[in-house]
Amino acid sequence: MLVTQGLAPSRTAARALIEAGRVSWDGRPVAKPAQELPASARLQVAPDDSDRFVSRGALKLEGALAHSGLDVRGAVCLDIGQSTGGFTDCLLQAGAHRMVGVEVGHGQLHPRLCKEPRCVTLEGINARQLGAADLGEHFPPRGFDLLVCDASFISLTLLLPQWPALLSADGHVLALVKPQFEVGPQGLGKGGIVRDTALYAEVETKLRAAAHAAGLTLLDWFDSPITGGDGNREFFFHAIRTPGGGIHPDTP
Repeated sequence: MLVTQGLAPSRTAARALIEAGRVSWDGRPVAKPAQELPASARLQVAPDDSDRFVSRGALKLEGALAHSGLDVRGAVCLDIGQSTGGFTDCLLQAGAHRMVGVEVGHGQLHPRLCKEPRCVTLEGINARQLGAADLGEHFPPRGFDLLVCDASFISLTLLLPQWPALLSADGHVLALVKPQFEVGPQGLGKGGIVRDTALYAEVETKLRAAAHAAGLTLLDWFDSPITGGDGNREFFFHAIRTPGGGIHPDTP
């Protein structure tokens, strides 16, 4: 009903609103997605700060931009793991000149961003082997000014070796770190939550080493302003391309 009443763009988004406790009818909360309601019921969705964006992921990147002090006005950016487009939306609203998104799946980008002329989405691409040639005409000759990443079900150690070659000489990286995909199944408790906080330091050490080996220089490591949707604590790292690292051709 949320979709038919124009209150949510998809069934997935509707479920998320209900599970967040934001949906009610006649002053009564809708407790679960499968709850039966009268056909005449008029639903209400409580306002939230995330409504400014296509997904709450944008709030994470918004906080990371503020923390790092990065100014993305006029920047050409690459979004790895674009999905619904939360990071893309955040950067466009912050003044990015152009967004290129890479996603292994299909049909996930929010309809509003599908109509955005500054946004290009390349689907069905495995970022583990991502190179300039995969981006074709969308790879800027000097490389990207900023690379952002919000990837799930994969360790960033498998993705970041490709990043320096995609960056401009003074390009930056802001990557979301999800420890639950870095520690392995043995590090997870009930509900897929990382319970042992000592593992966070191990994840940081591992990713710092991987970034250095790949040709990135880490400038900062900090908490995401909000937790993941599953309740896991998340982090960002801010990096730049190490001088001489990741040499790429001027054209794909």
